[in-house]
Amino acid sequence: MRTIDTFLTNNSAYLAPIGRLLITFMFIMSGFSKMSNYSNTAAWMETLGVSGGLLPIVISLEFFGGIAILIGWQVRVISLLLAGFCILTAIVFHTDFADQNQMTQFMKNITIAGGFVFLVTHGAGNFSLDNRKID
Repeated sequence: MRTIDTFLTNNSAYLAPIGRLLITFMFIMSGFSKMSNYSNTAAWMETLGVSGGLLPIVISLEFFGGIAILIGWQVRVISLLLAGFCILTAIVFHTDFADQNQMTQFMKNITIAGGFVFLVTHGAGNFSLDNRKID
């Protein structure tokens, strides 16, 4: 246990930016994919009863929100928005609990929302624009 404590103490400055990278990577890639396949994504949303007109908001939140959290800018606000987005998408798209894949997707979204709530509570951490030092 002492080895883990020593490791964490010696590397704690780097853990927050690594965590931000890990939690946002999927959103940045997903937003980029939606931009690249805009018409197909909008059509898919429509088949599920969600207006394709919401796609620009989804892309902005996923792609630009993901980048903002990655660089540590407005992390608490954007994390709150992404937590809500994760919960909303879980409820809208993944409530067929008879399908094990949908149950897994639902739980994944809820779990990611929990990570974003943690960022809302604790902020961006080290190496972030939110915590930059201005002299």
